[in-house]
Amino acid sequence: MKKIIFTFVFVTFFVQFGVSQTYSGDQQDIDQILQNVKNFSSYVNTSNYEMIAASYTKDAKIFPQSGDIIVGVANIQKYWQLPEGVQTMNHKITPVEITVVDDTAYDHGYYEGTTVRSNGEKSSWKGKYVIVWKRVGADWKMYLDIWNSI
Repeated sequence: MKKIIFTFVFVTFFVQFGVSQTYSGDQQDIDQILQNVKNFSSYVNTSNYEMIAASYTKDAKIFPQSGDIIVGVANIQKYWQLPEGVQTMNHKITPVEITVVDDTAYDHGYYEGTTVRSNGEKSSWKGKYVIVWKRVGADWKMYLDIWNSI
């Protein structure tokens, strides 16, 4: 009986947290997108709203879990700006698939993080996302960004 329970727990853990990754396209482009994903989390963790906004194309659109579509860098920066005394910590994005085709790419995967309020209260969250990337010069920027919680 113990062996069955152990097997069940192991398989459940592996299925839930063992995310395989599939990347397709030019490896340099994939590496740049992966770096941009890490940078974005760093910007969120440090409340660097200018760099969060700069991660998007000028005509970008975000599709938050609730509310309307938000268009343009200035509006996206306002969306991401947290109230005084609130900070996001441990923001992490885990791409499952990245596909690059010419000057467009898409990826999807999971995100997670923790928000700390001014009173010290912590709130953890996680979900799934899809991003459409566009090549802008020598860089890749987010053009469409949609997410929702699990």
